Amino acid sequence: MSFEYSGLFGLLVLIADVYAIVRTVRCEDASNLQKSLWIVLILILPVVGVVLWLFFGPR
Repeated sequence: MSFEYSGLFGLLVLIADVYAIVRTVRCEDASNLQKSLWIVLILILPVVGVVLWLFFGPR
């Protein structure tokens, strides 16, 4: 089974992913290991990763 993001939804997912990754890298409270794990999660599961990051990610 393959999921494909295209059109406006794909663009919104890309923007949300980039935003989450940039905010994660800039976070000073999280360790490098936590940052790395969040980035990997966001890259592997783009939609679910961003939603999880919004609720449980580093502040």
